[in-house]
Amino acid sequence: MAAEIHARPQSSRPVLLSKIEGHQDAVTAALLIPKEDGVITASEDRTIRVWLKRDSGQYWPSIYHTMASPCSAMAYHHDSRQIFVGQDNGAVMEFHVSEDFNKMNFIKTYPAHQNRVSAIIFSLATEWVISTGHDKCVSWMCTRSGNMLGRHFFTSWASCLQYDFDTQYAFVGDYSGQITLLKLEQNTCSVITTLKGHEGSVTCLWWDPIQRLLFSGASDNSIIMWDIGGRKGRTLLLQGHHDKVQSLCYLQLTRQLVSCSSDGGIAVWNMDVSREEAPQWLESDSCQKCEQPFFWNIKQMWDTKTLGLRQHHCRKCGQAVCGKCSSKRSSYPIMGFEFQVRVCDSCYDSIKDEDRTSLATFHEGKHNISHMSMDVARGLMVTCGTDRIVKIWDMTPVVGCSLATGFSPH
Repeated sequence: MAAEIHARPQSSRPVLLSKIEGHQDAVTAALLIPKEDGVITASEDRTIRVWLKRDSGQYWPSIYHTMASPCSAMAYHHDSRQIFVGQDNGAVMEFHVSEDFNKMNFIKTYPAHQNRVSAIIFSLATEWVISTGHDKCVSWMCTRSGNMLGRHFFTSWASCLQYDFDTQYAFVGDYSGQITLLKLEQNTCSVITTLKGHEGSVTCLWWDPIQRLLFSGASDNSIIMWDIGGRKGRTLLLQGHHDKVQSLCYLQLTRQLVSCSSDGGIAVWNMDVSREEAPQWLESDSCQKCEQPFFWNIKQMWDTKTLGLRQHHCRKCGQAVCGKCSSKRSSYPIMGFEFQVRVCDSCYDSIKDEDRTSLATFHEGKHNISHMSMDVARGLMVTCGTDRIVKIWDMTPVVGCSLATGFSPH
């Protein structure tokens, strides 16, 4: 069922502790059980399973429950031991797990959506189960009565969700690349603002209520940090993944952001540095360096008897430039560019060697990652994906031992 990998960390890389295998289809969610050697998984094979670590060191399923439809999302509340499972048919099912994690009782079904559920959050204080779905809506339902309290519709599939428990603000990312900030009330909601910056569908969100920062990952392979609390509209762009970003977790204690992508990439970003905001791209009818016209500038091409050039943009200054004036490439980590991007010649000359020092570390998860979650207190991470494998990692060599004081996973 599960292989136990024992390895002492030899370098600052994630250490693979265990593999869990047994699902017959893609694993859509995997969550570590706090203070327990256990993992809860949900899969497209219509099963939800609880895996406990045995004396042999291997993880074996103590609970195996088959659902009516493929499982697409999951939330677990440890204090109340409630599990909420979203399904491909739009329903959310609630279960209660026994104290020894060997039994799971069905509580109720919530008719939350008309299509696949994409994300679930449970609020014990308000007794709400909040969810998003491919029916282009966010819904919130009362866990006491099972009744629908409210719905809000979008123009695209609602793909991911975060929630501020103190203010009852919900952040919803969608397939158009937009993030909507909503204030949820008992039976209604109001749109506070919309955030636009991604060039692809928003695939994951992470909300840090302490610093009031929102992180979003997208199919454009990028991450954006939004300064919600500062109300400055400040955004930071992070580019280092080579495939769509699937999952995020911000470690407030060490000011690090952990991100995973579908090609198995695991990145740890240092956010405890002064970063520069990427500039807005400027528009011009001619190169802002050599003044040669771009190909749509018919008048200048006629007047100067020259062929128009293709427009590019310098990632450092944002100016519209031609290919000849932006022939260089450079990384610029302070602005979030961890790999080489187009810069104009003058910006290239202004970048010093020390400016190219990476502010992130990149690691290979060696499997497709569609979902990741962390137990920050123990420095553990679990990843899962379409290859049906669940992996448990020791992240303390990467993110620092301060997260796991007094705990050794080995």
